[in-house]
Amino acid sequence: MGYVKPTPIQAQAIPPLMQGRDLVGIAQTGTGKTAAFALPIINRMFADRRTMAGGAVRALVVAPTRELASQIAQSFRDLSAGMNLKISVIFGGVPYGAQIRALAGGLDVLVATPGRLMDHLENRHISLRSVEFFVLDEVDQMLDLGFVKSIRKLARELPKERQNLFFSATMPPDIRTLAGELLRNPAEVAVTPVAKTADRVDQTVFLVDAAKKKELLIELFDDADLSRVIVFTRTKRGADKVSHALHEAGVDAVAIHGNKSQGQRERALESFRGGKTRALVATDIAARGIDIDGVTHVVNYEMPEVAEAYVHRIGRTARAGKAGQAFSLVDSSERDSLRAVERLTRLKLETVERRGEAAAKARAPVRKYEAPSQPQQKPRHRPHPDSRSAAPRGAPRPMRSIAPGRSQTANPKGRQGR
Repeated sequence: MGYVKPTPIQAQAIPPLMQGRDLVGIAQTGTGKTAAFALPIINRMFADRRTMAGGAVRALVVAPTRELASQIAQSFRDLSAGMNLKISVIFGGVPYGAQIRALAGGLDVLVATPGRLMDHLENRHISLRSVEFFVLDEVDQMLDLGFVKSIRKLARELPKERQNLFFSATMPPDIRTLAGELLRNPAEVAVTPVAKTADRVDQTVFLVDAAKKKELLIELFDDADLSRVIVFTRTKRGADKVSHALHEAGVDAVAIHGNKSQGQRERALESFRGGKTRALVATDIAARGIDIDGVTHVVNYEMPEVAEAYVHRIGRTARAGKAGQAFSLVDSSERDSLRAVERLTRLKLETVERRGEAAAKARAPVRKYEAPSQPQQKPRHRPHPDSRSAAPRGAPRPMRSIAPGRSQTANPKGRQGR
């Protein structure tokens, strides 16, 4: 596979794992965490071959998203090529049938998302009593997504004698609490400070009015260097809107988020990986685990609600030793989010003023030609406010003001009023 020497997380994690110790591994994204836990597990399985009974699993890896689960399973297949290990992945959004059949045959390695795994467990399609290796990957994101109860419930189904592996990019206090509950005298490996952003990412913040964000984003894509870009939004609807706006401006873009079917998400990722699509617009579902080579830029169209998510977003670029750039478009309502990111990362991010006149004077983005709209015709005369046409049908007619001494029923020409 072209591996020549271990990454720092691999060099420090593999020895204690080979000794059978529990481990907490902390490393920023793109540092090789998957191989750090997959290689020792595969090696142990090869040294002690076993045939698993129907519904039984030997190694259980739990990951927060479908995309990450699929990638981990593929890494296990690649690293164990020729060893005939039975490896499967299960996640939501797809039919149960194929997953049930895979579980029925017994598995060496199962990679799963928490929700679908709980479904199979409750329906007794799987037994966790034979699990020897229990891996939680991107633990902090699973807790952010509210899976802590599911994790504790899963742990109760596992045998007491097992090896536990926690891997994460950050280690807030609640994860340390969970680790204290589930792990036994773990080795701790940290190859980067907590919440440290990727070293080779050049980060720039644009201070911009909310109404000008779309304009500025399209302008950024005028630069041909933005050849493979992930744009992050806070909401699913926002991702669709931004993708549509880029497409209208002539930038090939696709959106990926939780409302897309699994087939749509896989096609979008394949198009982006293959270079057919220049921009992938995503919610934070894509902030972790999606390992796509050659992402040149990350754009935070909206700042994340949780500061830690910023670290994972920009970690999609500058992978495998390459450099990358991250742009954040920050309006006045997001200044607190920006300050939270700076406190977390202990960095003062470079800012560029693009609000008000500064934004108006900026180079105009390239747009498709649109015919000018026709100006409204000026009315020939302004209708009197008392006229019947000025009020809705059936509404009471406003009373005129009457000059002093003039009779309300009198008519200046002496004719009978209507």
